[in-house]
Amino acid sequence: MEISEKNTDILIIGGGAAGSFAGIMAKEYAPDFDVTIIEKAHIDRSGCLAAGINAINAYLTPGQTPEKYLDYVKRDSNGLVRDDLVYSIGQGLNRVTQKVEEWGLPIHKDEDGNYLARGPRSIKIDGENFKPILANKVRKSRVEVLNRTVATNYIIQDGAVRGSYAFNLRDGIFYVIKAKAVICATGGAAGIYRPNNSGQARHKMWYSPFNTGAGYAMGIRAGAEMTTFEMRFVALRVKDVLAPTGSFAFAGAKQVNSNGEEYLKKYDKINTPIRLYATVQEEKAGKGPCFLNLNNISKEEGEELKRSLLGMCPGIVLQWEEQGISTDNIKVEIEGTEPYIVGGHCQAGYWIDKNRQTTLPGLFAAGDVAGGAPKKYVTGAFVEGETAVINAIKYSRESDFVDDIQDSMIKEEYNRVIRPLKHTDGITVEELENKLQDIMEEYAGGKSKSYELEEETLKEARILLKELKKQADHIVAENHHQLMLAHEVIDRIEVARVLVEHLIYRKETRWPAYQTRIDYPERKEDWLKFINSVIDTDSKKIKIIERDYQSLK
Repeated sequence: MEISEKNTDILIIGGGAAGSFAGIMAKEYAPDFDVTIIEKAHIDRSGCLAAGINAINAYLTPGQTPEKYLDYVKRDSNGLVRDDLVYSIGQGLNRVTQKVEEWGLPIHKDEDGNYLARGPRSIKIDGENFKPILANKVRKSRVEVLNRTVATNYIIQDGAVRGSYAFNLRDGIFYVIKAKAVICATGGAAGIYRPNNSGQARHKMWYSPFNTGAGYAMGIRAGAEMTTFEMRFVALRVKDVLAPTGSFAFAGAKQVNSNGEEYLKKYDKINTPIRLYATVQEEKAGKGPCFLNLNNISKEEGEELKRSLLGMCPGIVLQWEEQGISTDNIKVEIEGTEPYIVGGHCQAGYWIDKNRQTTLPGLFAAGDVAGGAPKKYVTGAFVEGETAVINAIKYSRESDFVDDIQDSMIKEEYNRVIRPLKHTDGITVEELENKLQDIMEEYAGGKSKSYELEEETLKEARILLKELKKQADHIVAENHHQLMLAHEVIDRIEVARVLVEHLIYRKETRWPAYQTRIDYPERKEDWLKFINSVIDTDSKKIKIIERDYQSLK
């Protein structure tokens, strides 16, 4: 690999929703700055927006306020969120929505020109081309984009982040990118647990399969403080086609078991985790499969549902057409996905301050990789991207580029990155990935275990992951694409080790199904606190830190 050094004022790692928005806003606030985005895939169709969405699910419709948004997110997360972060997101949701409409996003409106609401915090859009619209605006903003470029580790000097190492998949260039400030926007982590689908279809999953926890792993290795990994996210989805159940719920669908019983009526407080947990309990009780039942929908409402699904999950609509299924009698089977680690729906990620600065000087985080603020969705990621870049600009104006980086540091990372290419014999990417997913599935609460956790099996997972990390030193790659896949698995093992420590430490059940401890089944007031972790960069041991919950009221 050729080694190439470059400088940029602000480096954004990840060209998804948060990263793209941050790049655009960086050039608005600081037109004189050099801004670079490095993106593992291609910015036109990367990250969680790659396949499009049919609604903006974090928007304040008339009568809603940032205070009400915070109350809603807190209720849905059983009382534990970062109030300061969630409230600040609520303050910016409508502003960023207006911006993306100006950039070309089609938003449904009524005859008076008002956004058409789908719910109190949701509006309807035609979002199939949402990501290309963002990417086009990035290009017009004259942000430099390095597509097919894989970030591997931060450049650290005197305890501060001063850039990143990366390699390009196509030309094999190994980059040493110096920056005055870095924003991590790489998204969350899929592929840690065994996927619902097997074989060639194993990457057909709810979350972007290309988000493999690189940003988390880079932060973990650099000694950044991480929070709330134990709040895993499991999506409740239409079986096989992964259509969003929310679209059906907004149309009035009821969750019923195989006996036709509306099983959510058994629960006093219904939130997102409970909708999944209740479904799992019905299946365990032999009353599955469970369904979303829409047998009383009008023809007009059915056609509206179809239009909505076409913008995000056309497969199910095509299936209905092929099978001659009428929209006035819809009944679809639902199930939980495999668990994901993601800060946009739940709150696993970097521990950040209100400026979105991490515990490492010079490093900011936004979007799914940033912790503490669940249910931020795409517009919340935009708000965080804007907040991060405003403060990264301030930081950059008081900083300078790092002096010459020691050749030994560059050589150490270069050798770590290319090591799999030098191995002629060892463990393959697929073998290592399967081993990781088997460990997490069996011992850390996978879908086949009804997502249930207990201390003894988690401790077994800890032992097995430690051994797996040693095996990862012998992973083999034959080309640059396989090299990327090798580092994706290495990163996921890093994330899994931290996840298991968080799962062991929280001795209560705070979020049923996401984090069900069968040995500690109750939710306890004295666990209304954040579980954070930091890895000792010398000993490599993971240290757990407790952080108190702080209410804004």
